[in-house]
Amino acid sequence: MAEKMKGKGVISGIAVGKIMLAGQNLDGYLKDYKPKKKADEKKIAADALIKVAANLVKTIEDLNKKNMKEQAAILEAHRMMVEDPAMSGAIDEQVDKTGSAPRAVLDAYESQAQVFEQMEDEYFRGRAVDMRDVGKRIAKYILGIKEPEIGEGKVIVAGQEIEPSVIAGLPSEKIAGVILGQGSTTSHAIIIAKTRAIPSIVGVGDAIEKMADGDPVIIDGDTGDILIRPTDEERASYDVKIKKQEELKAHYAELKELPAITTDGVKVELVANIGSPADVDAANNFGAEGVGLFRSEFVFMGKTDIPKEEDQFKEYKAAVEKCKGNLCVIRTMDIGGDKPLPYIQVGQEENPFLGYRAIRISLQRRDLFIPQLKAILRAGKFGKAGIMFPMVINVDEFKAAQKMVEDAKAELVHEGKEYGDVQLGIMVETPAAAVMTPILAKYVDFFSIGTNDLVQYTLAVDRGNAQIAYLYNHFNPAVLRLIKRTIESANKEGKWAGMCGEMASDPNAAILLMAMGIKELSMSAPSIPKVKERIRNISSSKAKEILDKVMEMEDGNEIKAYLSTIS
Repeated sequence: MAEKMKGKGVISGIAVGKIMLAGQNLDGYLKDYKPKKKADEKKIAADALIKVAANLVKTIEDLNKKNMKEQAAILEAHRMMVEDPAMSGAIDEQVDKTGSAPRAVLDAYESQAQVFEQMEDEYFRGRAVDMRDVGKRIAKYILGIKEPEIGEGKVIVAGQEIEPSVIAGLPSEKIAGVILGQGSTTSHAIIIAKTRAIPSIVGVGDAIEKMADGDPVIIDGDTGDILIRPTDEERASYDVKIKKQEELKAHYAELKELPAITTDGVKVELVANIGSPADVDAANNFGAEGVGLFRSEFVFMGKTDIPKEEDQFKEYKAAVEKCKGNLCVIRTMDIGGDKPLPYIQVGQEENPFLGYRAIRISLQRRDLFIPQLKAILRAGKFGKAGIMFPMVINVDEFKAAQKMVEDAKAELVHEGKEYGDVQLGIMVETPAAAVMTPILAKYVDFFSIGTNDLVQYTLAVDRGNAQIAYLYNHFNPAVLRLIKRTIESANKEGKWAGMCGEMASDPNAAILLMAMGIKELSMSAPSIPKVKERIRNISSSKAKEILDKVMEMEDGNEIKAYLSTIS
């Protein structure tokens, strides 16, 4: 019998291959390293930064030639981390403390990684792996360590944390699957795996230690099941599942170019949530019709000072251009006590989700907000863009943000810089905003419903608290009524309403939302085919019948159970 393990499946599919352990432990190499004088160690570190950046440039060029643009863009972000002047200074400080160039590099990047890990947002916690990846890459160069080579056959890459560069650097045809000991579903390693549709499992924990290089393994990215050294009988049973998987994959591929349109002609745009321009390429591969949420916070992370307008402009422009004429909605900085930055002194807050964050910071920090607005406006000249303000709870806040946009335009005119015609909207993520949507709809160009927070705030349920997780349900009647009110308010004023929370990726929820009159659903790219298929297999009239029945129900669990019975 195989040794069975369990994790959390995050990218669906069954994969068969041999274990390739990734993420070498450098402790032994560091012990054997003989440091020179501190001045020499600083030069060794500085030279390594230059050489590693040059190697990354070559790898990026190779990936672009192979049209692997999403991987190239992620490594481009790594190159920027290598060349960040602040990190160079931090490494010198660590050399003064440790006397060792490779140790100093690892400590400097580890310090920055810990900043990311303290953040509430899972996406940004996942960036800690990128910082460590860059640090290990530089340290390994100094220590003369080469990456492991792949032998014959396909491999399942496994490790507690797998550096994104490991996944990006391996040929797609050689990687069958990914296993992560850590639980991050938004790490760049997983993002790259998504772009290649590589079955992946996270959250295995210390079970990784039971795996050995070369072990035959089967993983199921749907169930999170892992079978180490499977028997012939177990392998045969999975061969049947693999055949069905290939048939489903081919079916979803046929849907890529088709619109999400009901049997009686009602269309819903299916777009993607992204954190960087690299994510747009992955979204396009799944048939996305644009971007409904570009989390711009990542542009602000890992910096010791406010990112310059020009640096922001390059990021936003790249995303807008990749959308190829489709709308790219860029959310302005949603920073707060749960995502600390050195140049924003939020202070310790008892509940950062109810504190000084998002639009509340932006409206008080012109030095932060105006450069971002100018950068987005300029990016709008290269395609179709929207600016979305987070955490708006009243009309005054939107008007104040709107005034800042006009000030940004005036500055651009004065500087002789061109800008595009950009839509202005808000995230509806608080009950206050949802209740006020009949009034807010008179002023905005669009609403995007952020259900992750809307559910949390409406039900007074911390979505990260396991003890009350059972109460967190986007089908709760109170939540549904606020969503319906928001969509109807937008439609009444001739505006459009979309959704960018997790609820948007739920195929059963899509039926209700379409019946309510939603125009756009934004989700993680791999969810698009399933939602599209659900919409294409139902009529809007049938969906409205379902909605009417649901709105009479009194309990979210009852609603969820009822929707699961509808074929």
